[in-house]
Amino acid sequence: MPRRGRAPEVRPAIVPLSVWQQHIDETDLAPWLPSDTELSPALAEELTKAPLVAIDFPAFTDGRGYTLARLLRERYGFTSEIRAIGDVLVDQLFYMTRCGFDALALREDQHLDDALRALGAFSVSYQPGVDIKEAMFERRLREAT
Repeated sequence: MPRRGRAPEVRPAIVPLSVWQQHIDETDLAPWLPSDTELSPALAEELTKAPLVAIDFPAFTDGRGYTLARLLRERYGFTSEIRAIGDVLVDQLFYMTRCGFDALALREDQHLDDALRALGAFSVSYQPGVDIKEAMFERRLREAT
């Protein structure tokens, strides 16, 4: 972890948001957002300069990261990579991708084979998401006409 305000020498690197903001023009650094980040329009505009945004899940029971990803994608039109980091479990992966995550850093005790199976566990979603904008009933109504 870099000392206060200092960027690491080894690059590319994901650094705390405050460090990234001090080095915003360095393209080999990316911000790490804690789950309690207040995502303002000004911050969302800054984040468009980042090569990726990492959102921390401090505990698998903390769902605020899902909201951050969805806001970045849907409200602010963020198109770069959004990576889930921290306490990321296989059980969460499908739902993370529905909220806009496109990179998932599993917790060390999770297995890649299980993760790949989990990503394909559901073939249909009832609710709209970042990936499919229509709810199931809307798709059925459209297809019936």
